[in-house]
Amino acid sequence: MNWRSYLEDRNKMFWLLQTAGWLGYALVQYMGSLMHEMREIWIVIVLLGAYGGFLLTVPMRYIYRSIWNVHPMVQVVVVLLCSYFAAATWAVIDNLTNWEIYKFGFRPTNLLFYFQHTIAKFYIMLTWSGLYFVIKYYQLLQDAQQKSLAAASMAHQSQLKMLRYQLNPHFLFNTLNAISTLILVNDTKGANQMMSKLSRFLRFSLDNEPIKRITLEQEISAAMLYLDIEKVRFGDRLEVNVNVSDEAKQALVPSLILQPLVENSVKYAIAKTEGLGRIDINATVADGQLIITVADNGPEPFDPTKMKIRGSGVGLVNTKQRLKALYGKQFSFNLSANTPTGCVASLKLPWQTAEH
Repeated sequence: MNWRSYLEDRNKMFWLLQTAGWLGYALVQYMGSLMHEMREIWIVIVLLGAYGGFLLTVPMRYIYRSIWNVHPMVQVVVVLLCSYFAAATWAVIDNLTNWEIYKFGFRPTNLLFYFQHTIAKFYIMLTWSGLYFVIKYYQLLQDAQQKSLAAASMAHQSQLKMLRYQLNPHFLFNTLNAISTLILVNDTKGANQMMSKLSRFLRFSLDNEPIKRITLEQEISAAMLYLDIEKVRFGDRLEVNVNVSDEAKQALVPSLILQPLVENSVKYAIAKTEGLGRIDINATVADGQLIITVADNGPEPFDPTKMKIRGSGVGLVNTKQRLKALYGKQFSFNLSANTPTGCVASLKLPWQTAEH
């Protein structure tokens, strides 16, 4: 039996609970009868009584469904009337069954005897009605919560897409500006190389969903595409070193999360360094955390109190917002001084792989 289908299908769920509830009622009635001396035929009477209650509550379900959106006071009146009418009918059926089978066709002279135990059965029907409304309201509450979660998820995904797409115009502006500079100095070969590498980088950007994560190995490949574009501009003045552990390569990270970090190093370190500019990308896994650093040898020591400009650009602000949207408080992002000069951007994220 596929229990999941019963939990998801409201109609199947009703019949499952209806059957289980009335079987439970029959069991309680039978257990109570063990305190007295009863013939074996009493089991049949108990089962018939439960079956009578089962049948009488089915039309009550459809009545309650038809009054679901009316005023609460009308609902209360209808519930009381339905419960009492069903209880009275059930009492007559139950008494007739009991007298016919257990008392060999006994018939009372007073018609009121046919309705005995109506009050007790009224409370049972009222309990059934209460459970019906409680379960129904609970299901509606679950539906509302699911819709709310779905809406929040869609808003969260939209936010992530917006933040990821913010990178494209920001990055394109800087790259196209560099290409324009190469054209102005008649370096058509360099401009052509940069355009070719730019097309590969944008292809990577388009092929990866903004809200999905990729392996760090793929992410570093994307960062290298960007740095290859910059190497066309800087030539031998730009040196890139990558040191990533095998364990870290399989970690999942947001796509293009490194690009603003290396772009920050290019803008504030490589472009302002007269000699050889170096960017070191390192990644390791420790204590369930993925630790990524992007370090450069900028011309001056990084001082957070004097060089706040490094951390206030669109790219780095975007990075912080994306990480907060994805990981909440389970991440850290810091800029610190490199030795002897330059800056180190450090990321700490939960280490997660596609297998987990």
